[in-house]
Amino acid sequence: MSTTIAGIHIPDSRLARAATDLVRDTENDLLFNHSRRVFLWGALTGARRNLAYDPELLYIGAMFHDMGLTPGYASKTDRFEVDGANAARDFLKSHDVNEYDIEQVWLSIALHTTPGVPEHLKPVVSLVTAGVEMDVLGMRYHEFDDAQRVSVVAAHPREQDFKNLIIDAFAQGTISKPETTFGNVKADVLEMKDPSYKRLNFCKIILGSAWDDSEAGHVHHAGCNHGAAAE
Repeated sequence: MSTTIAGIHIPDSRLARAATDLVRDTENDLLFNHSRRVFLWGALTGARRNLAYDPELLYIGAMFHDMGLTPGYASKTDRFEVDGANAARDFLKSHDVNEYDIEQVWLSIALHTTPGVPEHLKPVVSLVTAGVEMDVLGMRYHEFDDAQRVSVVAAHPREQDFKNLIIDAFAQGTISKPETTFGNVKADVLEMKDPSYKRLNFCKIILGSAWDDSEAGHVHHAGCNHGAAAE
């Protein structure tokens, strides 16, 4: 049976149903409902901006975007965003989806916490991020009307303490691999939730690297003409 929420049709193809079943069996209610809302906010954003996109691909991207936070899909060394993207890629490959579509979904998940990049890419990529930003950060909240917000949350409720619960979920999914938070927003999560966490500093890494750039120790390529002006 098809479902429409806030005027948005939830994809109900064989592929979409398989994705729903997999995510429903893997994620808790917090993450599952969040992922469905991400799709709806993303789709509403696409409609408002008159963007042409594949709803099925947007749905897969939204539904898998936090799978990397779950034990069954979390790697020991990769960012959770990459883990979720890889899970979606493997799922889509198993359903014989073409590589072009797989790449869109992969990027939509891998980049959903990288501000300033997704909005310049394909609509599927930009809209997953837009959905996440609305649901987690409340960005462009007032661009959705009251009826849309009420309808989406009625179908997929936000817990009364959702803000703290989602931060906890982010922490649980990254606390065992803090090095993956370097240069991304999850560093803020671990700084808040893990007293032992030490934030890395980009400038200190540059200054402390093994490179010796003093003139005495610098090796120049034969063709760089270093010192030619002095001759």
